[in-house]
Amino acid sequence: MSKSQSYTERASTHPSPVAQRLFKLMDAKKTNLCASVDVKTTKEFLDLIEQLGPYICLVKTHIDIIDDFSYEGTILPLLELSKKHNFLIFEDRKFADIGNTVKSQYSGGVYKIAKWSDITNAHGVTGAGIVQGLKEAAKETTDEPRGLLMLAELSSKGSIAYGEYTDKTVDIAKTDKEFVIGFIAQRDMGGREEGFDWIVMTPGVGLDDKGDGLGQQYRTVDEVVSTGTDIIIVGRGLFGKGRDPTVEGARYRDAGWKAYEKRIA
Repeated sequence: MSKSQSYTERASTHPSPVAQRLFKLMDAKKTNLCASVDVKTTKEFLDLIEQLGPYICLVKTHIDIIDDFSYEGTILPLLELSKKHNFLIFEDRKFADIGNTVKSQYSGGVYKIAKWSDITNAHGVTGAGIVQGLKEAAKETTDEPRGLLMLAELSSKGSIAYGEYTDKTVDIAKTDKEFVIGFIAQRDMGGREEGFDWIVMTPGVGLDDKGDGLGQQYRTVDEVVSTGTDIIIVGRGLFGKGRDPTVEGARYRDAGWKAYEKRIA
């Protein structure tokens, strides 16, 4: 099992239905681009996703920053767009509490994340119970498969997610082969010798900017894919500073795919 296999080859052996589906659609659409759409109104949110939809395999949301959120007005149209353009949804919730609490946070409240988001993520800070709590919530909420990413490393300057913290987070990921599909990380997290094929998604990827003045540091597409990243997460590079989302979507999709093809060649 190797990172130099194609996404489709990895789909054929992966124990997670979410990972299988994601790998297959990445190959079908020839994209490993995840659009991070952090905007404050439903209209802007849906408009951007409509424009970026053809170029992405995944949309990453922070649903709690939308000022006029409603399930009917925000989520139902989002689900329609995901069907129309064939991408999965990743709510970047970064759960970080005990199992019982995250279970309620994931399934309930106003956002009901487990109901609509294919993938979510969690910090390892509270231990392995967080995986169990989230998995139970998913099973009790929906028949649709769900996947979890663990936050092994962060792209922000001065992050304390490294070393022993990262190692322990990888250990937590090993507790569940089907539900935990991979990591938010800056590089390959290994695990193949033990039969794990983790998907690595990397934020802080830019073709133009080097940082944002608030601690975000950007690395190039080639740099991250060559060190084991499967999916590049791009936000403001796609639509910030007056950029055209369709132009940038195509540009990042092509750059990401080229880097991936180079890796598997």
